[in-house]
Formats: sequence, C-alpha cells, structure tokens
Amino acid sequence: MDLEFKRYAGPEIKAVFESLAHLRMVVFREFPYLYAGSIEYEREYLRTYAASGRALLFAVFDGANMVGATTCIPLTDETNDVQAPFRKAGVDVSEVFYFGESILLPEYRGLGLGHRFFDVRETHAASFGTFRRTCFCAVERPDDHPARPVGYQPLHAFWEKRGYRKAPTLRTKFSWPDIGETISTPKNMTFWIRNTTP
Repeated sequence: MDLEFKRYAGPEIKAVFESLAHLRMVVFREFPYLYAGSIEYEREYLRTYAASGRALLFAVFDGANMVGATTCIPLTDETNDVQAPFRKAGVDVSEVFYFGESILLPEYRGLGLGHRFFDVRETHAASFGTFRRTCFCAVERPDDHPARPVGYQPLHAFWEKRGYRKAPTLRTKFSWPDIGETISTPKNMTFWIRNTTP
C-alpha cells in the first residue's frame, strides 16, 4: 500500500481534528470499547492533546483519508482521571509518558503498523531524556460479554512482547455510552506499564 505518515505536535493536532475524531468513532465502535461516539466527547478529549506542546499525533493516510493514528502525551499534561491512580500509588507522574489511542481501520491491520506506532511513541518519549516509564490503559470487559465476537483475542500477548506488564493496582474509570445506549456509564480501565532507561 502507498501510505503516507505524518506527525503533528501539540496545537498542530487541531488541523486534523475532524479526521481523527471520525477515525476514533469508527474504530472504537468495535469490541471491546463499543463506543457510541459524539463530536462533543471527541472535542473535549482532543483539547487535552492540543494544549500540550510535548504531545504527539502520528497519523497514517491512504490518499486524503486518515486510516490510522496513535497519540502520546506526558502524564503531567493528562487529565486528573488518568493521573490519579499513579499519584495514589506514590508514582512521580513527571517521569511517566502516557500513550493514548492506537487505532487502525480493519483493512490496514496486519501490516506491522501496530509495532510502528509503539516505536514512534517510545522514541518520542525517550527524546526528552527524563521519562522512566511509558504506559497506556485498556478497557476491561467480562469474558462472557454478550457483544464479544466469537474467536476474539485481546492484545495482551502483543503488549507483553513490547515489554508492557499489566498493573492491576493502577486502575481508573472512563465514561462513555455503549452502542445502543444514550447515557454514559463508567468503564474500568487498567494500566499497562513499561519501565525505560532515560
């Protein structure tokens, strides 16, 4: 595929807000997020990244269409909901770089872009020379969830190969409406951590 890769730092993310918001709403409708997205939610979410000079969006384009994207941001620039589990555990949030979404349309999966997304974010975090950990969080859904597709395999093995370990004591809650619902409900989110050497 003739794909194009572009980087956007902090306020530059505003230039592709509509494309990124649309991509997030499409991909996160899939299990396990089942996200019934709204532009209002997306606008609030993206405002955090646009306000951070050290945040990064790495996007994949097929022609004019954004087909994949990943983001990262210093944990100090994230919302309190993201920071709170670390502060409670006594972790210095200034030493942690947080990874946001890593999303691809189905037809672009299996091309190694998932690894590239991690490579780009980890390299970006390391470029500052002060971060000792990188992390992300993932939603927890029960194994018997009625919307779980037959044969569904979580990405745990992939994340572990990248050096990340699940940290059950580091948990938070994000709220959004599931598909078919109109009211946002809290979802359990568990963090995965990778220790680095500044």
